[in-house]
Amino acid sequence: MERDHYEEHFVARVGWLRAAVLGANDGIVSTAALIVGVAAAADRSGVLLAGMAGLAAGALSMAAGEYVSVSSQADTERADTERERAEIAADPEEEKRALAGIYQRRGLDPDLAMQVAAALHAKDPLAAHLRDELGFSEHTEAQPLTAAAASAASFTVGAALPMATAALVPTEGISLWVTVLSLVFLAVLGAVGAKAGGAPIRPAVVRVTFWGAAAMAVTALVGNLFGAVV
Repeated sequence: MERDHYEEHFVARVGWLRAAVLGANDGIVSTAALIVGVAAAADRSGVLLAGMAGLAAGALSMAAGEYVSVSSQADTERADTERERAEIAADPEEEKRALAGIYQRRGLDPDLAMQVAAALHAKDPLAAHLRDELGFSEHTEAQPLTAAAASAASFTVGAALPMATAALVPTEGISLWVTVLSLVFLAVLGAVGAKAGGAPIRPAVVRVTFWGAAAMAVTALVGNLFGAVV
């Protein structure tokens, strides 16, 4: 009995994974950097107030930015889809030859390429052109609401980690504890994101930890130099 062949590829996770990792990373880095900068000139209540304001503003900003960005991508995809639909309706034979040309460049001989193009045109020409000519895929289809929700939720979770640290550790050690634990959180995030995406773990961990440390170092320096909230 013949069984359906099924493979799960990591590219299917691209739509939400990118937004989730970006949101969590930004939540940890921006909130931790804000807390470290503010800690030089404020008491615990001031630090937590600034952190909460940063969390709320950051989550809303991430959601709005992600929604607008991905919506623009979706608009472009829809416009290209309608343009391709019109071109197929206006001259299906020319579009069939164009599709065959794509398959030839991928290694098929001309006769076989034309046979494949004709077979696909007979079934669903628009889908064939969107996939093979424009590179559209159901795995990478723009989903604005999903991206916005994933980004806002992950930012909130990421920001909650340095916030909880600032709330629980001794006041005089807030900067140090937030810095150290945030770097640990970033390393874990890098590892989880790489694992979920099927990528090497070490480069991801090094990359996210390095840039997180750089951001917090600059903010802490500014806070210490000016002795004010940054």
